[in-house]
Amino acid sequence: MPKMVLLAQFLSINGQTLNTFTKKAELSVEVEDKDVTNYASAGWKEVIGGLKSGELACEFFQDFAASQLDSIMWPLLGTVVPFEVRADQGTASPTNPKWTGNILIKGWNPIEGSVGDEATVGLTFPTSGAVTRGTS
Repeated sequence: MPKMVLLAQFLSINGQTLNTFTKKAELSVEVEDKDVTNYASAGWKEVIGGLKSGELACEFFQDFAASQLDSIMWPLLGTVVPFEVRADQGTASPTNPKWTGNILIKGWNPIEGSVGDEATVGLTFPTSGAVTRGTS
């Protein structure tokens, strides 16, 4: 079984490549389970898939300089924007797939942390619409 260490993950939000700020990017998708159990289920619960949803959880190193992270993300607050994430910064391929879609920038924490902490920003953005997997 192949093993992988994430060393050069790729993240783009609203067309801006954010690799230099990104400490972590985690995409999760799921499907609601809808209970369709009835008396013919013979005492077993039956479920089918319902609505799909996803989240893009990110942790960034903050940067307030002109045209850096805070000035990129702050204007996006409250908007739905495209994203792309890959395990590696190389071109998307069958061994380096990409996931794309749209996210709602529903919050932004310009300042967080305690004395002596690195200046980071951690947020989770809900997906809006379909998330797709591609290899090119």
